[in-house]
Amino acid sequence: MDSPAPNQRTTRQIVTYIGIGLLAGLMSGLFGVGGGTLIVPMLVLLLAFDQRLASGTSLAAVVPTAIVGIVTYATHDQVGWIPALILAVGAVAGAQVGAWLLHRLSLGFLRWLFIVFLIAVMINLFFDIPSRTAVVEVTWLTGIGLAVAGVVTGILSGLLGVGGGIIIVPVLIMLFGMSDLVAKGTSLVMIVPTSISGTIANLRRQNTDLVVAAYIGVAACFTTPLGAWIARSVTPLVGNLLFAAFIAVIVTQLIVRAVRQGRAARQV
Repeated sequence: MDSPAPNQRTTRQIVTYIGIGLLAGLMSGLFGVGGGTLIVPMLVLLLAFDQRLASGTSLAAVVPTAIVGIVTYATHDQVGWIPALILAVGAVAGAQVGAWLLHRLSLGFLRWLFIVFLIAVMINLFFDIPSRTAVVEVTWLTGIGLAVAGVVTGILSGLLGVGGGIIIVPVLIMLFGMSDLVAKGTSLVMIVPTSISGTIANLRRQNTDLVVAAYIGVAACFTTPLGAWIARSVTPLVGNLLFAAFIAVIVTQLIVRAVRQGRAARQV
């Protein structure tokens, strides 16, 4: 079902858009993610959006949300600019590869493999507590590693429709030894160009409702700084536990989607 025309939007719908934005902004600032993992299912479940329209609208709403998050983290010197740029270039390229592979691969096995990966990450977060004084030196080796991480993230985002932040934040913490706060700020920088690139592509395909994206994105800008403040206020251990809980929600969404699509495939 398409979203209603601007002159048909009810007060309830507008309030729902704003509520989704406030929650998405909080999650974005707290976890260094775009917020699409919350926006998409809520648009589909609460407002009967078509899945593709929800995804395209979410990507557009993520842009201002992530920018406010970047400013918030950057004012506390918690953004790794060079790693973020390397990740962004890799992710944009990977997203194109993922979109090309989308109709050429059987996604069932890949989806379950990704679920196992996220569960492993979730478990590891209980034991791998980041240091907030850690500094990552960018060398040729780490640069190549960041580029590969960006490409893989972009491919998975294009194939499975998951946000890059859910992958990049734990990877930066566990594989590169980055501070959890810097990892979140860096993730948000990477999200902006990939979201803009995806939004341009979705606008061409008419898969974006810019009015709804504006409601959600503007509302999110008010709570993103609050989420970042909470992230700074809690200890790294509590931050990891909260992120593990967030991943658990994403894993549940992916499992439900995988089971439904498996059943649909068997009925064909």
